[in-house]
Amino acid sequence: MWGEGEVSTYYAQLLLNGVIAGSVYALFAVGLTMVYGVFRFINFAHGELIAWGAYLTLLFSQVLPFSAAVAPALGLTLILGISQDRYVYSPLRRRSRITLLIASIGLSYFLRNALRLVWGSDLQTYGFEAWRGLSFGDLNITRIQLAMVAAALLFLGFLYGLLKFTMLGKSLRAAADNMELAEIMGIDMKRVGMTVWTLSALFAGAGGILIGLDTNLEPMMGLTNLIKSFAAVLLGGAGNVWGALLGGLFIGVAENLGVAFFSPGYKDAVSFALIVLLLLFRPAGLFGILGGVR
Repeated sequence: MWGEGEVSTYYAQLLLNGVIAGSVYALFAVGLTMVYGVFRFINFAHGELIAWGAYLTLLFSQVLPFSAAVAPALGLTLILGISQDRYVYSPLRRRSRITLLIASIGLSYFLRNALRLVWGSDLQTYGFEAWRGLSFGDLNITRIQLAMVAAALLFLGFLYGLLKFTMLGKSLRAAADNMELAEIMGIDMKRVGMTVWTLSALFAGAGGILIGLDTNLEPMMGLTNLIKSFAAVLLGGAGNVWGALLGGLFIGVAENLGVAFFSPGYKDAVSFALIVLLLLFRPAGLFGILGGVR
């Protein structure tokens, strides 16, 4: 039997692991909700940007040091994200939203199978040896996990500064509130759209790399993390950037604490369960009252 102190340490460790995972889920969810906040549609191919960011880093790391491989991988992920809008979504935007939805689902399937064609369906890894973890009292955290949290904070801090202190950020917020009115007021919507897709792809690709550092790479990783992103976006209220951030943290904590009661094999099911419950009882999200891209 465990003592009371051991039980407390166990749950504290699960909570810490949940915050670490949730910080990366927040990156996914923020990118997804920014696209929805401005363009009012859910990009189902967002998950494939996560996977392609991870796999492109694997590709470049075979000829470059890992730290140097990240930049070209993210650059190509940005091009892929911007190309989604320019060559698929933009020509269809004046049609019904269901058209955009179907196009994004089809694009998701195409990009996922392209991953299988290039890299196969086997698990891949960056090949790092297990580094010795750090201890903070009774809690343990690996250096990779520290890097994950630091990178997530860096990206989210950059987003906060952009939205809060720049004219471009104010334009993004205005477009999220009312795109037509923002255009009438002289805001350059092409610039806003380019920024939204750039940030969305950047956050997705960076998050995919961070997830790949902590786990394995496989073609379905994009779809799995897309579901978690959906859950986080629904929790935060669709279009609410900071709600999505909180939603991502909540998902990470919930699925890791769930390990204490269920088999780890059911970990990903937490996101599905939350989506169903939210759609049934709180479709506006727990933090929907906070507003849009702010």
